[in-house]
Amino acid sequence: MRTPLLTLALVLSATTGVAGAQSLSAAKALFDQGKWQDAASMAAALNTSDGLAAAAEYTTAGAGISDADDKKALFQKAQDYAKKAISLNANNAEAYFEMARAQGRLAQFAGVFESLGLAKEMKRNLDRAIELNPKLAGAYVALGLWNATLDSGGVKGAIAKSQTGADKRKVNDYFKKAISLEPNNPTHRIEWVNALQTMNVLNQGNNKKFAIDQLTAALAMPATTFWDKRQAAEARATLDKLR
Repeated sequence: MRTPLLTLALVLSATTGVAGAQSLSAAKALFDQGKWQDAASMAAALNTSDGLAAAAEYTTAGAGISDADDKKALFQKAQDYAKKAISLNANNAEAYFEMARAQGRLAQFAGVFESLGLAKEMKRNLDRAIELNPKLAGAYVALGLWNATLDSGGVKGAIAKSQTGADKRKVNDYFKKAISLEPNNPTHRIEWVNALQTMNVLNQGNNKKFAIDQLTAALAMPATTFWDKRQAAEARATLDKLR
């Protein structure tokens, strides 16, 4: 009787895996339409590491376009999703990346010392994500923004730099790495320009021309999803100001 039972178990396992993948794809389709709440709920309901990491991603994105009063709670919810994803699979690079992304946004609502603590945790999670998946382009983008934000000059920047080890000299290398991995992803080019703006260096050397070239290249790429179109509109507005 052992063989039939084993066969049945394998069949059920395979069926569950296929169903889970289909549900995750369905959640992604909802997210691409801008229905991030439904997408997050569907992904979280799978109660898998991948599903919860996706729920964290969708919730963080949704928080970015939500009312100001709702943002902090949503970023905390995204962080909770990511924590659970890691608890289910400590080797899920995406889960660490989503944890770091939520922490970065939560730092905006924290006091100086708490935000520095979150910044350090964010860096550890990004380093872990890259350790697990060296080709995770988004993590390099996040590290570029992390260094740009924490070493952006002024008294606060000096304190943040000394406490976290952030170094704006590393920013360009992180973005170059991300673009080498995903040359056709417009987000990486747009975020590079955002990093230059954060560091207040757009008017130095050839940075302005470089930013215009990056935004022009990004806008030449297809924008098919709800999020792509929002990003393209923002990039176009930035480009118009630079010209």
